[in-house]
Amino acid sequence: MMWNDGMGWTGWVLMSLTAIAFWALVVFAVVALFRGTRSDPKQARDENDDDARRILDQRFARGEIDLDEYHARQLVLRSTH
Repeated sequence: MMWNDGMGWTGWVLMSLTAIAFWALVVFAVVALFRGTRSDPKQARDENDDDARRILDQRFARGEIDLDEYHARQLVLRSTH
């Protein structure tokens, strides 16, 4: 004779594990979403400044800009920081 509308104990275990897996996935998604959107603006600005300085150094090394322009642009980069 079947009890509980034909769903035995394995059905209940499977349903419980599925519910736990679903909620774990929801929690993981929320944490990943907030962790991905939270960033340190100062760190991002420092990385951009480093990129700008590296590009300026490369342009000077290739001879694309002269010494006066190099120093003027370095001054601008320092003043915006």
